[in-house]
Amino acid sequence: MPCSPRATVLRDLVLGVLGTAAFLLDLGTDVWAAVQYGFSGRYLWATLVLALLLGASIVLQGFSWIWLRADPADLHTSQPSPRCLALLHILQLGYLYRCVQGLQQGLLTWRQEVPSEFDLAYSDFLSLDISMLRLFETFLETTPQLTLVLAIVLQSGRAEYYQWVGICMSFLAISWALLDYHRALRTCLASKPLPGLGSSVIYFLWNLLLLWPRVLAVALFSALFPRYVALHFLGLWLVLLLWVWLQGTDFMPGPCSEWLYRATVATILYFSWFNVAEGRTRGRATIHLVFLLSDSCLLVAAWAMHSTWLPSRILLQRLLFVGAGSFLLGLVLRLVYYHWLHPSCHWKPDQVDGVRALLSLEWHQLPQNRRMTKMAKNFFPKAKDETTSLRKDEVNGVL
Repeated sequence: MPCSPRATVLRDLVLGVLGTAAFLLDLGTDVWAAVQYGFSGRYLWATLVLALLLGASIVLQGFSWIWLRADPADLHTSQPSPRCLALLHILQLGYLYRCVQGLQQGLLTWRQEVPSEFDLAYSDFLSLDISMLRLFETFLETTPQLTLVLAIVLQSGRAEYYQWVGICMSFLAISWALLDYHRALRTCLASKPLPGLGSSVIYFLWNLLLLWPRVLAVALFSALFPRYVALHFLGLWLVLLLWVWLQGTDFMPGPCSEWLYRATVATILYFSWFNVAEGRTRGRATIHLVFLLSDSCLLVAAWAMHSTWLPSRILLQRLLFVGAGSFLLGLVLRLVYYHWLHPSCHWKPDQVDGVRALLSLEWHQLPQNRRMTKMAKNFFPKAKDETTSLRKDEVNGVL
């Protein structure tokens, strides 16, 4: 039975609060770890943690600012002045401002006895951008931080309490971001209902189980060959960047910002699958999976030729057995999800997000996040094109 619009807004508001809290907790654990490394005299580790934090934050603020500049001027009526927004992004607070803005809009909409269609659509507009930015932050900062912490633990042979907290928070933040992004894509297309609790749990698990072996492989390589891990990343990143460029992406408003997007996608593909082009995704996803699996096997061969023991005297075969078991289980759950639990339904022209009827305004008069709609059509190639009536020269925002 479909939820009422007000109940849907409340659910999205709760998820927004949880997502913002997860971001702040993950940020806090990374800063905490850097401080602990500094106090214990391990300045290189502290520098690497802070460098990953700052680099990811700069890229994240760049995306946020570019998207705000690309939106129509009359869309965000309650925003601060452009100078104030620019200052927030320079101070690395742009993403956090977006989270607060999304929560304020969600609370404003929920307080209405009968939420207006414009407020509902605008809340979705803001939450979709936040979801995309959260995914970028996850693979630009959280996943590399997790790899670094695991490499440090494998080298030293022991894990401090703050490292365990950071590892757990990173795994949860990564899987949450993937699940939230998948859910956000479905809100863009009326032909795709939101996943239920069971399918969400399976989706959460198979992403976690498939990501863990890849992170473990890179962390082990970093622990055994710390001088070559940057070269390994750069080599694969260039190959993946070329692959993304050959697919002809067209996501950002300008050519320079498009290369920023391609570079970010190449970083995501270093760890996990991410679709960026139209057409069937099964073939490209299979190629990417085989590519990462082959690279991980080469890393295993390098470990075997070097030694069977880590510097901390941990037996390598035990970790390889755990990684292989996690990969196989994740692959099985992924097949189960797409074969039996992948939600789908026929297109219903009177619904948005499966529950919201457009009664007071025509669909094309509402705020439409065309960035995420384009990504959704790439991710779901069979989805009916709901925007065929839109003019090709229209920009993202209120149409």
